[in-house]
Amino acid sequence: LRDGPAACPSLWRALPCPPAELRLDLVLSSGQTFRWWESSPGAWTGVLGGRVWTLRQDRDRLWYTVYGEEEEEEEEDGRPAEAAKPDGAETDQILRDYFQLDVGLPGLYRAWGAADPLFRRVADDFPGEVAPWGRGGRLRHPPGVPSQRPAAGVRVLRQDPVECLFSFICTSNNHISRITAMIERLCRAFGRRLCRLDARPFHAFPSLSALAGADAEARLRALGFGYRAKFVSGSARAIAEGLGTEGLRRLRTVPYAEARRVLCALPGVGAKVADCVCLMALDKAEAVPVDTHVWRIARQRYGVALGGRSLTPRAHQEIGDFFRGLWGPRAGWAQAV
Repeated sequence: LRDGPAACPSLWRALPCPPAELRLDLVLSSGQTFRWWESSPGAWTGVLGGRVWTLRQDRDRLWYTVYGEEEEEEEEDGRPAEAAKPDGAETDQILRDYFQLDVGLPGLYRAWGAADPLFRRVADDFPGEVAPWGRGGRLRHPPGVPSQRPAAGVRVLRQDPVECLFSFICTSNNHISRITAMIERLCRAFGRRLCRLDARPFHAFPSLSALAGADAEARLRALGFGYRAKFVSGSARAIAEGLGTEGLRRLRTVPYAEARRVLCALPGVGAKVADCVCLMALDKAEAVPVDTHVWRIARQRYGVALGGRSLTPRAHQEIGDFFRGLWGPRAGWAQAV
């Protein structure tokens, strides 16, 4: 693994990106994605777009390097393989798209703070110009799995729809470390091998056809997926026989309600998983994933009685509508803070 650009600068590129716009340590560990790990202090290595990357931040720059397929750790002379030098224009765009860097965070944080006094109080923790408000407030957690605290640079990823969907099917009654281990086993068993670095193999996320195979459910159960094995293989078959991979991706172009309805018809996909996928893979920035924690916040912190005494489909809809009315068209991003 390459620790940083100083050792071999020709294999690294940088994008302008201040911490107020992106914090790798917060975004990549927040429970939006499960393919990244901190390979050395400040360096994050993972799989994106069928390639292995290491990312690092240095002041106002986002540095990255991309490894070649089946690249060994080093050549005979001890130097990194030059074949891994990235195609700059292509890889720059992949990262810009993945982190949605065309969306400016400071203006959004100011708008959410102006609309929501509670957000404004919590935003005390945001450094610099992002949220210049008074002190006070408690913490909220993002969609998917809770993070530690609100901060500048928290943004929503734009993930591959297949990877996002099947990753979130695995999140029910689960926690980040276990989900991460499950996804790693899934990729090693069903995904294409990409390379081996520091004795660690890296694999692409499995294709839809691999997960829809006749023996997929049995193999997933053997990997410890439990009842989720049926949902993963069942949803893979349903999509393969219906929408297909491209049809799932085309849900990015349909209205939020339609995309949500299509997802909820899949095995193992309820309202929360559907909203996570809509928000993090299908360009539905208004999607607000609702779990019991968010439901309690709506009732206790915002003083609204929505959806009765339990988290029913009606409650999901009403709570989502409430936050969309409060935070606007990027309500899902506000919740991610």
